[in-house]
Amino acid sequence: MSGSDVTRNGVQGERPGREAPTGARAGRRRRRRGRGERPMVPDAEFSSYYGKPVLNKPTWKPLDIAGYLYLGGLAGASSLLAVGADLTGRPALGRPAKLGAAGAISLSLVALVHDLGRPARFVNMLRVLKPTSPMSVGSWLLAGYAPLALAAATADVAGRHRRVGSAATAGAAVLGPAVATYTAVLISDTAVPSWHEGYRELPFVFAGSGATAAAGLALAAAPVGQAGPARRMAVGGAALELGAFQVMKDRMGLAAEPYERGRPHRLLRAAEALTAGGAALAVLSGRLRDRRLAAAAGAALLSGSAVLRFGVFHAGVASAEDPKYTVVPQRERLAARGR
Repeated sequence: MSGSDVTRNGVQGERPGREAPTGARAGRRRRRRGRGERPMVPDAEFSSYYGKPVLNKPTWKPLDIAGYLYLGGLAGASSLLAVGADLTGRPALGRPAKLGAAGAISLSLVALVHDLGRPARFVNMLRVLKPTSPMSVGSWLLAGYAPLALAAATADVAGRHRRVGSAATAGAAVLGPAVATYTAVLISDTAVPSWHEGYRELPFVFAGSGATAAAGLALAAAPVGQAGPARRMAVGGAALELGAFQVMKDRMGLAAEPYERGRPHRLLRAAEALTAGGAALAVLSGRLRDRRLAAAAGAALLSGSAVLRFGVFHAGVASAEDPKYTVVPQRERLAARGR
């Protein structure tokens, strides 16, 4: 080729854009031709601007917020167990359940206020009731539930005002399921991928986890002869928690990956072992009437429920830090709509 063959529009006789395919299409075309050349430009891989996260990761303190998630579940489920104990004439089961509900909700409020920084911020959330806001509804739930749980425990310990105590126990039991599960709605209402994508099943996971925690506390504190409802709650809660969590991970797709990696994976595997083992020990303690087995079952169930909440918390933080868990599912949804 001489200098006269090159014009303003390129080399004479050549068709620009036809002879230099790049990327995966180029590689496929050349393989079909039998040349075996490798593409000059590699396929593009997902990345964000400068490798920065798309979302700001949650700034909540792990001990405060994971503890808040755990204690709310323990309190709400304990109130259900307490009213069941009252209705079936099991005072030795009802008292630890009432005390557990009162203590757990008090510590839960302490953890929440500590994370907020000032008590006034919690009071400010009560200025308005916004039904579409899980945080607003949850604040009012806590404001209504906490006095009832405390009144029920106080009346039981004092042995006075039994009618007031019974009414408070019943009222706390009515609000208990919402108190145990609204935190799942709260975190799944955020943009954090591994929380948001589990919005269908996460309330059931938290309901089962709260039930196992309440059952564990009762098994550890109540006589074996009166702990029958706690043993049944332990088995039912464990089945609900483990089953709903597996269904959630199967449905979430890519957003379930943080639950299977690193620290969240280790925590969640430990939670599964503790919950399943605690439920089995609870059944065995009832058959053998063994107080030591009941205490071991209670410790395992309480620990398993707590570890689950920390695993869920850390998985959410990990999913917010990696931009692919935000962008890739969005692209898949857009492609599905296009098809």
